[in-house]
Amino acid sequence: MIKSIILFVLAGLAEIGGGYLIWLWIKNGLPIWYGIIGGAVLVVYGILPALQDFPDFGRVYAAYGGLFIVLALLWGWGVDGKAPDFYDTLGAVICLIGAGIILWAPR
Repeated sequence: MIKSIILFVLAGLAEIGGGYLIWLWIKNGLPIWYGIIGGAVLVVYGILPALQDFPDFGRVYAAYGGLFIVLALLWGWGVDGKAPDFYDTLGAVICLIGAGIILWAPR
């Protein structure tokens, strides 16, 4: 379970971080190397979920989606200074509960 959580967090940071670098390149007119590094980080993101021990691609990505929502809100708070409100937090908790059910329900 710890390995899964670590891989999900690393994948989320890679996806958000890579996308953010591309965002900065395109939206803020920063140098192209922002986009190149962002693209490379997104390749790493694509690899990390494949390292999960779960054999079902769909379930792994569905469960990852719940954690991604939380990480995206935290990124927005920490990097852009936009604190999550009550409904953001409520939605994130609901998503985490759903992700846990998808990933760790007995089958």
